[in-house]
Amino acid sequence: MIAIRSTLFMVYAFFWSLATIPLVMFSALVLRGLWGYRAGKLWRLGIQAGVENLLGIRPRVIGLENMPAEPCVILAKHQSAWETMTIQDYVPNGAYCVFVLKKELLRIPLLGWGLAAMKMISIDRKAGRDALDQVVNQGRERLQQGFYVIIFPEGTRVAPGQTKRYKAGGAYLAARVGCKVVPIAHDAGELWPRQAFLKKPGQITMSIGPAFDATGMSEQQVNQRAEAWIEAEMRRISPHRYSDATTGQS
Repeated sequence: MIAIRSTLFMVYAFFWSLATIPLVMFSALVLRGLWGYRAGKLWRLGIQAGVENLLGIRPRVIGLENMPAEPCVILAKHQSAWETMTIQDYVPNGAYCVFVLKKELLRIPLLGWGLAAMKMISIDRKAGRDALDQVVNQGRERLQQGFYVIIFPEGTRVAPGQTKRYKAGGAYLAARVGCKVVPIAHDAGELWPRQAFLKKPGQITMSIGPAFDATGMSEQQVNQRAEAWIEAEMRRISPHRYSDATTGQS
């Protein structure tokens, strides 16, 4: 049954993207303004309908009251494609989100073209420190325009129970701009593993942590605070993945 669900979803997602990505590109490049983001939301909501009704994956959200009413930097755990869509549902007042992503993703047929048209914050990882300046310059502009900025500080999808080094990009942006930061933990990888065709039905828990103001903080302090909360919360929502969470060891 899981194989059938997953196959139906992939077929549905392909044809839905084929039908809507051109609309995203037309809206962003021709109509301009927020039209590209509106069309992008249409694409996303269609995909999420498939996630819920074909895959049988549904969210359980904790801490929604922690999401600030003003644009901020969201630092989130990254385990699958699920969170890239679902986090956007929980920013207030119908606001839109942009992501910090590597330039290579913009070359992916359909999805990458849509991301490029919507002016996501793209960086060249090979640029070193200059890449951080790219994040700040583009990120400050997006925040001023009213967008929430979503960043996955580990830089890539990680399997449940694993942690990679938290990179400086999101913390650097928040510290330089002086905005609020919201940490998010979730267990999406339990049902939607990285690069896995088969996706299991069930409930994904997403926990939104308390926002904190990065004004006056260093990028290291921002990263340390966000990482400490996210990794502690991961042990709470996925204790079976961590030996110290089940044994009480530190």
